[in-house]
Amino acid sequence: MTAHPTLPDIALRLEQSPDYRVLRRLVPRAEFTPCDGEGAKTGLLLDVETTGLDPVRDEIIELGMVKFSYLPDGRISRVIDAFSCFNQPSIAIPSEVIALTGITDEMVRGHRFEEDPVNRFVSDAVVTIAHNAAFDRKFMERYAPALAHKAWACSVSEIEWRSHGFEGSRLPYLLMKAGLFHEAHRAVDDCLALLEVLALRLPYLDRTALSVLLERARRKTIRIWAEQSPFELKDELKRRGYRWSDGADGRPRSWYIDVDEDTQAAEIEFLQKTIYQRGFEPRIHILTAFDRFSVRA
Repeated sequence: MTAHPTLPDIALRLEQSPDYRVLRRLVPRAEFTPCDGEGAKTGLLLDVETTGLDPVRDEIIELGMVKFSYLPDGRISRVIDAFSCFNQPSIAIPSEVIALTGITDEMVRGHRFEEDPVNRFVSDAVVTIAHNAAFDRKFMERYAPALAHKAWACSVSEIEWRSHGFEGSRLPYLLMKAGLFHEAHRAVDDCLALLEVLALRLPYLDRTALSVLLERARRKTIRIWAEQSPFELKDELKRRGYRWSDGADGRPRSWYIDVDEDTQAAEIEFLQKTIYQRGFEPRIHILTAFDRFSVRA
C-alpha cells in the first residue's frame, strides 16, 4: 500500500519549485538565539486596539505586550513574557472597529485598564517598539504615564523597508515575506508577528531588522518648522516630505519635516532659497527616542 503524502510533505515539495510559495501559520516560539548572558537587554513590543484614531478622545479597548531579550548585535534571544488586557470604553465600540478587530462590547464588558500591572510589566524594558509608534505611544501616555519616559522605536517609519527589497511596511505583508501568516488585529498576536519580522535578516545587509531599527532609533532627528510659508508653495513642501500640523495639539500651525542631523543645513538652505527666498532661521526641535512620537513632541 502506498502511503499518502502528509501536508508537510506536500508543502516541502511545493517549496522546492520556483512556481510556488508556501505560507505557514505562525506558531509563536519562545526561543530564537541562544544567549550566555552576553550583554542581553530587554525590549518590549506593544500594540493597542482602540475605538478610533484620535488619541485625545478615543479609548483603548485592548492592550497587548510581549517582552523579549535581545543581544548587542540585534539578534533576538527569547520571549520573556506576554501581557494582555481588555478595557471597556465609555461608548459602544463602533461597528467598523468590531469588523476590523473582532473585539465586541461583550468581550470588554467589566474589564478596566489598570495602570499598576502595566507599569510593573514594562519597568525593565529599555526600548518600547510599536508598528506605528506615532499612534500607539500617544494612547499609552494617557493610560500609563510611565511609558512616556521610555525610549520608543517605530518599526514602520524607522526601517526603510523599500530600500531593503520590500514593497511595503504593513505587518501582514512583512510577515508573508517571512513565509508566515497570522490572525491579525488582536494585540498580542500582532506583537508576536512583529517579533518574527524583527528577527528577519535583511537580505542586503545580513543583519536583523531589529538591529537596523535600534540603530535608527538611537539617532537624533531635527524637526524643522516652515512657519508662515507662502500658501502657493504648499505643494512644493509636500513633495519634499513636509507634513501639516493644524496646531490643535499645541504645536505650531505649520508645515514641518523631520531630518537627520547631517541634513539639517541642507534643509534650511532649501527653505531659504526655494520657499522664503530670503534669509530665514526656522524654529527647530531636537528629538530622540525618548520624545519622538510623543504628545510632548
